[in-house]
Amino acid sequence: MTGYASAQHGASATGAETDARSPQARRLGLEIRSVNSRFLDLSFRLPDELRALEPVLRTLLTSQLKRGKVEVRAALENDDGSGLQDPAPRLLQRINSLQDSVKAWLPDAAPLTVADALRLCANASHGPEDWSAAVPALAERALADLLAARAREGERLVAMLQDRLGQLRGLAQQAGPLVPQLVEQQRLRFMERWKEAMALTDGATLPEAARDRALTEATAFAIRIDVAEELTRLNSHLDEIERLLRKGGEVGKRLDFLIQELHREANTLGSKSAALELTRISVDMKVLIEQMREQVQNIE
Repeated sequence: MTGYASAQHGASATGAETDARSPQARRLGLEIRSVNSRFLDLSFRLPDELRALEPVLRTLLTSQLKRGKVEVRAALENDDGSGLQDPAPRLLQRINSLQDSVKAWLPDAAPLTVADALRLCANASHGPEDWSAAVPALAERALADLLAARAREGERLVAMLQDRLGQLRGLAQQAGPLVPQLVEQQRLRFMERWKEAMALTDGATLPEAARDRALTEATAFAIRIDVAEELTRLNSHLDEIERLLRKGGEVGKRLDFLIQELHREANTLGSKSAALELTRISVDMKVLIEQMREQVQNIE
């Protein structure tokens, strides 16, 4: 299912003043995006400093998510309040000394720009930072928000599926009485044809054997177009889908299977159709089932 959540860690996220040299002087932002997918597909876009924490994040996400194409992004930004700080003179002297040493061995090396010097000062000021505790905690917060968003979407999907289930039940109820009517019409049609055929021969009344043959043909036709078994199975599948929707939890794959079975019964209903009305019902069923299939693939 689709969803989006983000969380921040740092001075601006907590509102506390921090020293520019502390880890909290940098803001950590993390966001999780989820789109529909039949399987769980995780991707990470992390800065180099956080790459080592990818297995921890992966374990956390797989413990809570079962479906969806999920992307995790993280970024580290300076959060010192004023944007840029004056670099320490001793640090600048050290950088300049290092540059002179490099140029002594590599005379053609390009000199450092102001941007290069500021970046080196910023990296030296922060030093190595330990985000091993902050990143998982931040990911848990974002994941909780994502799950809440997906739960809200799930409620909307369940309402839609319940509506389609009701429409399918209505179509099944319409199809039920049609079969006996078709059988009776066909029986009368067989009898009339046999009477016409016998009248052309000798004009006598229809013999008992001919009558039995007509009834046998009508019975065979009734067996061919009987869809009572298909309607029974279809209603059984609808009952099971409703039960799973009420139960909740990880029901996506079971719903996938039941939707396939619904489609099978609707196809059989259409193939046995002997009337335009029954064909229309079969087509309408398949349209509703296809709508359900598209949404069921989003449910965990």
